[in-house]
Amino acid sequence: MAEKKNLPIGGIITEGGTAHEYATGGWRKLRPVLDKEKCTNCLICWVMCPDSAIVVQDGKMIGFDMDHCKGCGICAEECPDKVKAINMDEEKD
Repeated sequence: MAEKKNLPIGGIITEGGTAHEYATGGWRKLRPVLDKEKCTNCLICWVMCPDSAIVVQDGKMIGFDMDHCKGCGICAEECPDKVKAINMDEEKD
């Protein structure tokens, strides 16, 4: 009789997402820069960020998690036109 192998069942997610464990911001060419004087803390950037890279504390946007930010610019694009508190600058080595 063949030895039984202890293999996981395919197609089943056994635990929650683990993207937070991986630093994925290494290929970024542009970085978001926040002008705190202009920011109204509407948090549209936080809602729209596909990488959960917007850091919010006590209901206020306080910065970016650069380990996960890929520099897509969605936060800057979605910042309200009258505010434009986020700009994209070239990444510096």
